Amino acid sequence: MKIIYSSLLFCTFIALSGCFGFRNYMVESDYSYYGRFKKYKTFNFFTEMNSSAISTAEDTLIRELIQQRLQLQGYQMDESKPNLMVAYKIFYDNFNFKGYNQPQIDQWAKTENEDETYDPVKYSLREGTLLILLYDNKRDKAIWQGYASGLFGDQYAVASRRHIRRAVRSIFDQYQFLAEGFAVENKGE
Repeated sequence: MKIIYSSLLFCTFIALSGCFGFRNYMVESDYSYYGRFKKYKTFNFFTEMNSSAISTAEDTLIRELIQQRLQLQGYQMDESKPNLMVAYKIFYDNFNFKGYNQPQIDQWAKTENEDETYDPVKYSLREGTLLILLYDNKRDKAIWQGYASGLFGDQYAVASRRHIRRAVRSIFDQYQFLAEGFAVENKGE
């Protein structure tokens, strides 16, 4: 009986410890109807866009994760004339944010209707929001923003690498475009 009780207690502990390590956060994205999502090939990062409150380790990690994800989608880093500029910021306090109720980006991309109307929505974002912005360098416009809210609390609390990694991945799961020319059709196979 003691073995069964110990086993049950151990299993309960394992199940509950998994819950303590899990962070539930909202992930959303918005986009501009003027974006030429199928035409971008290159990217670079804005400098001096991040608040000084973000730690160097977190800043480096977020930057590396964004770069890896964009390269995975076929984009090339270009310091001279990038098509896209990338910015990211962590907001440590709760705040209200204006987003848009829009068609899914992959559905909209089939027609690329620039006359589509924007339907504003207010979001109450929780402390620890990671915002990633893609900016069309040639057209001088922000074309996409993705965010994960509730990633971590005050600026002195360090989010784990796993949480940051999952947040960046979840945000970029909303941005489904490959770099122009990256996907090659199989002909005759």
